[in-house]
Amino acid sequence: MSGTNQGYHGSEDYIASKALMEIVNVAVVLQKPLVVKGEPGTGKTLLAHSIARALNKKLLIWNVKSTTKARDGLYVYDTVQRLNDARFKDKDISDIRQYIKMGKLGQAFNFDEQVILLIDEIDKADIEFPNDLLNELDEMTFHINELDEEVTAKHRPIVIITSNSEKELPDAFLRRCLFYYIEFPDGEMMERIIKVHYPDIEDKLVREALKKFYWIREMDGLKKRPSTSELLDWIKALSLGGVKIEKINNEIPFLGTLLKNEQDTDRFVRISTNQGGFGFKRR
Repeated sequence: MSGTNQGYHGSEDYIASKALMEIVNVAVVLQKPLVVKGEPGTGKTLLAHSIARALNKKLLIWNVKSTTKARDGLYVYDTVQRLNDARFKDKDISDIRQYIKMGKLGQAFNFDEQVILLIDEIDKADIEFPNDLLNELDEMTFHINELDEEVTAKHRPIVIITSNSEKELPDAFLRRCLFYYIEFPDGEMMERIIKVHYPDIEDKLVREALKKFYWIREMDGLKKRPSTSELLDWIKALSLGGVKIEKINNEIPFLGTLLKNEQDTDRFVRISTNQGGFGFKRR
């Protein structure tokens, strides 16, 4: 794409596919929010960190919770603090401005340079949350009622929005965004990811660990399949524990780094027992 040679090409600690790099650069050029989906552990949140490092821009993170409202990202009027100041009469409360605290989106608007804004796990909030941000993300402006003032972005931030698909995002919201689904890495990509984090790790250990890891992921009925982050923890545990490759062939050391609930652990033991051991399908 013309004009993207100076754009995002991944970073030293984040392996991005060509398609992912392209959509990030398109989002930057078109000045549209990028919604990133994918199963947990595929690097959705880390993508924003990588973009910030690669483009040398400040990163602001808005962590969305079930109780988060869209207005929280714009500003908060601290009425409790104003009431306390009025009660103790030790401060001039006539200037309401001192009780207006900018949220992450408001902060992004006020920066003197372009920033990266990560709206993380937007699907945790109420279903109306995305629609309540439509105008602000479109027009890059919002109104502070208590001051009767408009806040307009000095520079349009690069907005990355992550979702774990807990709720479907509204069509009206998605129409104003670009979209990318991060597929779970295949073995070759995963080996590259491991090498980024642990460049000195033994190749044979990585290959054997990957065989077992993907064998576990392919088990039917798992409630939570192990993700990239679990794999990286497991690889580190194997390396620090000095686990021999032969042991990985015969058992799964430190299983609790990969499987995180009793149901999946029990299922793993049953399947392994029925197969007569810790065998695996070769990929």
